[in-house]
Amino acid sequence: MIKIAVIKGDGIGPEIIAEAQKVLAALSSKTGLEFEYTDVLMGGVAIDATGVPLPDETVEICKKSDAVMLGAVGGPKWDTLPGHLRPEAGLLGIRKALGLFANLRPAVIHEALIDASTLKPEVVRGVDLMAVRELTGGVYFGERGRGTEPSDTGVDCEFAYDTDKYNTMEIERIARCAFDIAMKRGKKLCSVDKANVLENSRLWRETVNKLASQYPEVELSHMYVDNTAMQLIRYPLQFDVIVTSNLFGDILSDEASMLTGSIGMLPSASLGEKGKPGMYEPIHGSAPDIAGKNLANPLGTILSVAMMLRYSLGLENEAKMIEDAVTKVLEDGYRTKDIATNGEFKIVGTVEMGSLVAQRV
Repeated sequence: MIKIAVIKGDGIGPEIIAEAQKVLAALSSKTGLEFEYTDVLMGGVAIDATGVPLPDETVEICKKSDAVMLGAVGGPKWDTLPGHLRPEAGLLGIRKALGLFANLRPAVIHEALIDASTLKPEVVRGVDLMAVRELTGGVYFGERGRGTEPSDTGVDCEFAYDTDKYNTMEIERIARCAFDIAMKRGKKLCSVDKANVLENSRLWRETVNKLASQYPEVELSHMYVDNTAMQLIRYPLQFDVIVTSNLFGDILSDEASMLTGSIGMLPSASLGEKGKPGMYEPIHGSAPDIAGKNLANPLGTILSVAMMLRYSLGLENEAKMIEDAVTKVLEDGYRTKDIATNGEFKIVGTVEMGSLVAQRV
């Protein structure tokens, strides 16, 4: 029995999770795999029910599970709360509690969706890259605060600061993960930093270079983050695996997602040490404006489930079954509204898209 903790979350979260579970049910019928789900609270719904974004019970159940499925958290309803009580604090907290230091975000262009990208087909055709983002360090977890200081006008003004800090263990850990992934792919790794300006980026580059001697088959390159942002648009085919810090990875992986035509298509995996549960979620937000309207694209969540099968459960063939089913649905011309371009496509809602993938599994 495979034990899965399920965080449906806010907005469209419950809808897209339901479709992912529908696909897993089809996989179970086909293969005999058995899944046991335990629903737990996190995010806005947790705040409403318990007063905190991440209840202790949620952490304990997740730790005892084989993997964690997450829909999405957040929404304008909770935007006025203090930072430590906002839904996003639950997300940061669960990553820290489970030791999820590596965020894997693949960006793969499906041939059937090539016209959905805002870039020319000749630029994006064949794109298949993996962004590896450090997830538990850097500016999101560094010391922060506010204060007042004199200004040039002689009047005190308010200031705020966030500390971007990394140590060699944190850098080596995420870099090793990226090197290992590169070894299974095209054996090319691009490490992204801002070493011409930032001291922690200089340490980042030094540490990655030292580790590279253990991976002589991997072609390592370094690129400044601003140039990387440009190159992802200019010539994305040059990238295979990208590894970078928490802040840079957050921005660049969202940029890479749009190469594919829709942020709704992209999955992610958050991983810790071997043997510990990973967490799997689409990279998009909770989209409260379309919640309950049967408009959300569930494919990012369904593909996240495929990553769960691959990375947490070691079920490569079963992961491929789900990915192939998604590809077949797209080739058959079915689209949710966000990935429908000009053409004779069959526009479907959240529920029907999930059913179509389940049928092809």
